[in-house]
Amino acid sequence: MKKSVVALGAAGAAMSPLLYAVGKTLATPQKVSAYTPDPDPERAMLYAQKLSKMIQYETVSVPGELLREKFLGFHKVLEELFPLVHENLEKTEIDGSLLYYWKGKSSEKPIVLMSHQDVVPAEGEWTHDPFSGDIDDTYVWGRGASDTKCTVMAFFQAVEELLAEGYVPPQDVYLSSSNTEEWSGPGCPALVNELKRRGVKPWLVCDEGGAIINEPVGGIPGNFAMMGVFEKGKGDVLFTARSSGGHASAPPKNSPVARLAAFVNEVETKNPYKKYMAPEVQAMFEHLAPYASFPLRLLFGNMWLFKPLLLQVLPLFSNQAGAMLKTTIAFTKQSGSAAFNVLPQEATVGANMRFIPHQGMEESLGIIRKIAEKYDLEMQVMDGANDYSPALDIEGEPWKRAVAAVEKTFPGLPYSPYVMTGATDAHFYQEICDCCIRFAPVVYEPEQMKGMHGVDENIKYNCLPGAVDFYKNLIG
Repeated sequence: MKKSVVALGAAGAAMSPLLYAVGKTLATPQKVSAYTPDPDPERAMLYAQKLSKMIQYETVSVPGELLREKFLGFHKVLEELFPLVHENLEKTEIDGSLLYYWKGKSSEKPIVLMSHQDVVPAEGEWTHDPFSGDIDDTYVWGRGASDTKCTVMAFFQAVEELLAEGYVPPQDVYLSSSNTEEWSGPGCPALVNELKRRGVKPWLVCDEGGAIINEPVGGIPGNFAMMGVFEKGKGDVLFTARSSGGHASAPPKNSPVARLAAFVNEVETKNPYKKYMAPEVQAMFEHLAPYASFPLRLLFGNMWLFKPLLLQVLPLFSNQAGAMLKTTIAFTKQSGSAAFNVLPQEATVGANMRFIPHQGMEESLGIIRKIAEKYDLEMQVMDGANDYSPALDIEGEPWKRAVAAVEKTFPGLPYSPYVMTGATDAHFYQEICDCCIRFAPVVYEPEQMKGMHGVDENIKYNCLPGAVDFYKNLIG
């Protein structure tokens, strides 16, 4: 039967590319991602309790403030939870950010394991107090549970267990954790500068970003290791409209608010940025194709035919997929007059932009600036803007090392390259490392994705033993 289907596809190729694609897809067996965590309950609870204690110490960061004393208190919690790490590794603290050095048998290919200590504020009404660290029969609750004290716990615990075994790593290992990641502050750059001062060029950096994501694309069920290969750049931009003000009883045309509204409407309805499927994005869909239902398997598995169609339709049914294809701009803040009957002399709209490699920061900002000028708007790029990071080599040895660790730790778990539309501290490491992988080895279902920076953040603690084992396998 299989041979006849292949023959049908080959014969159809002479008549119709579509018929050939259908035959090729029918001849490709559908795969199933059946991986689910199944840990030792005692290990899972031990790690849940350690994570709980880390959550209970509040580490909310504040833009523009280093809050060193607060984070020094959190470091004492780490010392209590991971005594062997603190007895055996060389610790460097810089304004609350941490760098640990574990000397290996060789310094030729050093590895950096990293994730951040700080968390965002916990606003809104929570089912469990955001800094309770409550543990029930499934979850650890609290701010930082999934973003990302879980991974800080996991790589500290991995080193703790290896030290208890008397293990010496084959290469130097560094543990890196900043306290300013949530606002792209100076914490991680200070750690990178310290490594530069020492002459260290990491062979592999593993940070947060991607994860073991449940149903990464609608219609593709199961868990997948989505391993980030680059991240988009980002920048905050302020648009200002000015006038002489006046009383609202005699409104002029083209008032500041009206000009801003017209500007926003044009950008929203006639997006000015080009869609393009980078090789890394195409590789992601091709890796996922065998696990999809027939329609998606047909589309993703035959990019040679359907790529132009996908460029048009992907943004329509997935905001996340659409963001991987172009620079995005999201309008997030606005201000005007303080009174209903007063025309503002100044009105503003703020936006957050994410820059794609094929239209980087300079080109993307230039495009939006021309549209703003059409409406007589001033444009200011706020501090902290940065361009996209270069993509790592998914055929390179460091990438293969990480993939091997995934395969060893999580049997049967499919993996895929992944494009980060958010931002991480890893982009600071790009200056000294050619392979910065964004991958947290924990399971994020829709509930965990929703809780990040939202209310009721939590994580299923049955995935924590796998996270610890991943770091152990990556080290060794």
